[in-house]
Amino acid sequence: MTALEETLVLVKPDGVARGLTGEILRRIEAKGYALVDIRLVQADRDLLASHYEEHVGKPFYEPLVEFMQSGPTVAIRVAGHSVIAGFRSLAGTTDPTTAAPGTIRGDLGRDWGLKVQQNLVHGSDSAESAARELALWF
Repeated sequence: MTALEETLVLVKPDGVARGLTGEILRRIEAKGYALVDIRLVQADRDLLASHYEEHVGKPFYEPLVEFMQSGPTVAIRVAGHSVIAGFRSLAGTTDPTTAAPGTIRGDLGRDWGLKVQQNLVHGSDSAESAARELALWF
């Protein structure tokens, strides 16, 4: 049996603004994962700089930080067996145009033609990232 994991899920400002937080939470719970903690956060530049530190200097970094500061984000601590890989599968690929139907991004996201992809959610990509990100947001 695999060990219980925790991951960070963020409903990004576009998901919050579009009223999709409840639907995203419903899908996480329907998958059988536990919602451990939930916060509505207006992320500041310091938090986002720490969260996205590996992207500093990349062309999409500034538009991404601006987007993530544009409105509230819902930060969720989610637990379950293999939850990191499981949520990333549930979320779908980064590009909502090609994300598979049935995924959060495939069903609810689309390309808005903006400088940075607004793709509704973030999920940690590894146990190390999850630990680092959860410490930042919680």
